[in-house]
Amino acid sequence: MPTVEELYRNYGILADATEQVSQHKDAYQVILDGVKGGTKEKRLAAQFIPKFFKHFPELADSAINAQLDLCEDEDVSIRRQAIKELPQFATGENLPRVADILTQLLQTDDSAEFNLVNNALLSIFKMDAKGTLGGLFSQILQGEDIVRERAIKFLSTKLKTLPDEVLTKEVEELILTESKKVLEDVTGEEFVLFMKILSGLKSLQTVSGRQQLVELVAEQADLEQTFNPSDPDCVDRLLQCTRQAVPLFSKNVHSTRFVTYFCEQVLPNLGTLTTPVEGLDIQLEVLKLLAEMSSFCGDMEKLETNLRKLFDKLLEYIPLPPEEAENGENAGNEEPKLQFSYVECLLYSFHQLGRKLPDFLTAKLNAEKLKDFKIRLQYFARGLQVYIRQLRLALQGKTGEALKTEENKIKVVALKITNNINVLIKDLFHIPPSYKSAVTLSWKPVQKVEIGQKRANEDATSGSPPKKSPAGPKRDARQIYNPPSGKYSSNLGNFNYERSLQGK
Repeated sequence: MPTVEELYRNYGILADATEQVSQHKDAYQVILDGVKGGTKEKRLAAQFIPKFFKHFPELADSAINAQLDLCEDEDVSIRRQAIKELPQFATGENLPRVADILTQLLQTDDSAEFNLVNNALLSIFKMDAKGTLGGLFSQILQGEDIVRERAIKFLSTKLKTLPDEVLTKEVEELILTESKKVLEDVTGEEFVLFMKILSGLKSLQTVSGRQQLVELVAEQADLEQTFNPSDPDCVDRLLQCTRQAVPLFSKNVHSTRFVTYFCEQVLPNLGTLTTPVEGLDIQLEVLKLLAEMSSFCGDMEKLETNLRKLFDKLLEYIPLPPEEAENGENAGNEEPKLQFSYVECLLYSFHQLGRKLPDFLTAKLNAEKLKDFKIRLQYFARGLQVYIRQLRLALQGKTGEALKTEENKIKVVALKITNNINVLIKDLFHIPPSYKSAVTLSWKPVQKVEIGQKRANEDATSGSPPKKSPAGPKRDARQIYNPPSGKYSSNLGNFNYERSLQGK
């Protein structure tokens, strides 16, 4: 094993040789042997080996292996030095191997080391993106779980930081191709990360790119298979996939396939759904997703069938007045339980699909069903008006901190829900029924520009100084799936409409 002095002497030989350095193979071999020495020798070897690496291609394997030994040394300072120098080995056909080594090193628990590995990977990414991706995806597909997990997270966080000249169209195509291989067997969390990776690629920002992503999600959701409501994994997979699909839909990228699947397979089984997620109102979750997707349907072969399934499910949540119930169960003082959140979602979905078949209520239903529906709507709407007045009265004059209490937050959202239902019911009372009104779903962020303009106009008209809108949390459209919606339905759903109406 060479001493520190011998390492310095052979380093001097190589440094002084300039253009003839490749003739001093023995001197470089002495430096390679330095990895077998003590701490000082190893530290020197970690610096010297990469410096002359390119001059000795015949010793490339030995040099890389020697540096790899140093990357796994017990001494953290030696490991850090060796990792820092690894990009210097990433030349030509060696680059994918170096990328593979660096990807494996992501499993370190030392934060400084982990940052060095990340920086080294980014460094070689800029040298050769395709070669680096080869190493990363090799470990994602075949590496240990911890390496796979961290390699996926590296891609999901670091790709977006790379400049356009690195992420070329060809590189993005490679990412898509390799990602498809990984998506054949992923966990729910991994799937979400890959959708984040892919949806951030420039080449997939187009309509055709978005459509390609929707097809990927549909394949992952297994929409060709019969839905099993009693299998929590099946339910969870569908919800995970649909959440990823929703932000991709637009007027040009249609949700038709998903909406049809939900209407045909999920709605009829709504009451029997099971979920592994504790505390999740799974039925409301499904109805919210359906409502969001219903705005982006294209031409639908089974439009009438889907509308009928929506209509039938809606009837379950819009009760008959107590005195008109066939079995008399709701007669007297017993009041129907009302699920406003559910009704908002179902009514909105029905309203959106109804635009495509506006004569559904008048031409496709028999007279008796239509009459029954109107009786239910009238009863529901009457009580709704009372409830809206009570909510407005309860919230009147409250601003700032007062609106941030849990009770008032519930009332604010309940007012949004009931106002939405009220607008949609009014449309259906038109003769013939109308589908022209537009509402913003209660959990969706309001279009601030339009509201600002409207408020400005109102303030200008009234001559009052501009008012600040109440402060409140901003909601990301992709994070709308777990609001405290069960509270609206349970705390506010037992309101006695008839008693309030009689007291007026």
